Amino acid sequence: MSATGAGPPTSRGQRDAPAPGAGRITPAREDGRAAVRPLGANGDGVCFPAINGSRSTTATARAIVADAARVADAGLAERIESTPNWRRDYPLLVRELTEACAVPRCSLAISEAGLASTRARMVFERGGQTLELERAVSADGGESFQIGEISGTAEPITELSVPYRGRELRGPELEAQLDAWVRSSVVEPSFAVAIGRVIEHPEWLALPGRRVALIGAGAEMGPLEPLSRWGAHVIPIDLPVEKIWNRIKYVIGEGAGRATIPLTPDGTPGIDVVRSLPETRSWLDEAARGDQLVLGMYAYADGGAHVCVTAAADALATDLLERREGTALAYLATPTDAFVVPEDVVAEARAAYAGRGLRRVLQAPLRALSRGGLFAPAYPGTSTVADVLVAQQGPNYALAKRIQRWRGVTASAGGFTVSFNVAPATWTRSVTKNRVLAAAYYGARHFGIEIFAPSTSRVLMAALLVHDLHEPPPEERHPEMLFSEGAAHGGLWRAAYQPRSVLGVAALTGLSAALRTPRSGAVAANRRRPRP
Repeated sequence: MSATGAGPPTSRGQRDAPAPGAGRITPAREDGRAAVRPLGANGDGVCFPAINGSRSTTATARAIVADAARVADAGLAERIESTPNWRRDYPLLVRELTEACAVPRCSLAISEAGLASTRARMVFERGGQTLELERAVSADGGESFQIGEISGTAEPITELSVPYRGRELRGPELEAQLDAWVRSSVVEPSFAVAIGRVIEHPEWLALPGRRVALIGAGAEMGPLEPLSRWGAHVIPIDLPVEKIWNRIKYVIGEGAGRATIPLTPDGTPGIDVVRSLPETRSWLDEAARGDQLVLGMYAYADGGAHVCVTAAADALATDLLERREGTALAYLATPTDAFVVPEDVVAEARAAYAGRGLRRVLQAPLRALSRGGLFAPAYPGTSTVADVLVAQQGPNYALAKRIQRWRGVTASAGGFTVSFNVAPATWTRSVTKNRVLAAAYYGARHFGIEIFAPSTSRVLMAALLVHDLHEPPPEERHPEMLFSEGAAHGGLWRAAYQPRSVLGVAALTGLSAALRTPRSGAVAANRRRPRP
């Protein structure tokens, strides 16, 4: 499992494959991420249920989304269940589900229903037995894991410093860049305020009194590196794959903090939360000891396996929130999703669309030929939903991110501390290896979108996590503000056009740059490019 920002698109073969269950892990990929191999009819660990002899991701995923929708809109639930092509139609249906969340009580009800359906439908299998997820966290029969400790060798960094296009920004220079991002509509004003508070309080960076568990610690967008540099105590959790753990141990060793790591009886680092869910729960209790625990979910897996690891992490979150006082949750929201956004965001995008001038005339023939599909307005009618869903990512990716959002909403409503921030589109490895996505990212600047380097995104998102753990949100706020407050959407929310309607155009305008740039050099090229 390793997170890759927005997540790679799935091929037809990947989308139509049987549900993988949890998957046995083999270090078979060149990029060091683990491969997930189907396990057959019996499953292993957290997996999709067998229905009529088949583990269909589509049947279960669609049922979960329909169950969530039903409490707010029975008609929408029926359309979800009856659509003849779920993989084609899910972006519009998930958008409708998001529209329903604009009503605060519906946002919470949808979240509660979605989580209840996930718990009822996803299962845990071991040794021929099938358990509900709530029972699975306390199941026995697996191997035991030991405690390992690693200490960093550097002095802690005691001032927030953000790498950006070849420079280290701190103090007034960082504040000036925050203001520039706000003026360019790349981030929300609340993002700049939150980062500003961390600048004012460098003593927050080490997160004293807390231990941060990172599921998917090797994730490219995860906070392992900045937290380690700031002197925090982390609990990295990732698959038992040598290449992943070589990087994790190197990052920790080069940092200034401490790490408590899982070890198998033979000393191999790593734990698979999907296959070893109850063992992870027991081991986390020992690893956290008396400190307050932050459970961070940064893992990614291809296809249905992403839903499995998300369901496993959610079962852990449910258990820890009930048993461990002071437990907090942390997630990153993908920018390529649908979000309820504030009215001022909608107003700016509509004003930009209305003020296109000559471009409106030039775009008119293309809009007519595409039947309105090209250069569509970002917020049609009375909509207040920023729809940035990308169909190529697949419905399993969308469901996994929804489950995480549902947990964030319900936990926040229950009075627990939740950090859940929208990360900007970023030049991650999965993007630079895909020519089409890379071309669209290169062309995004023509539409006012800024794509960030991973080193910049990691530090900014980790700083937001630090902020959220120290400053609780207002008691009375719309549940969906958990995502809109502090969002760093890169300009996607305030742009004139609906992103899907210009994705192809962006890819065409960026194609030559994508073809000229070696795949490994895309991030470096992004650092050198001047701001639009």
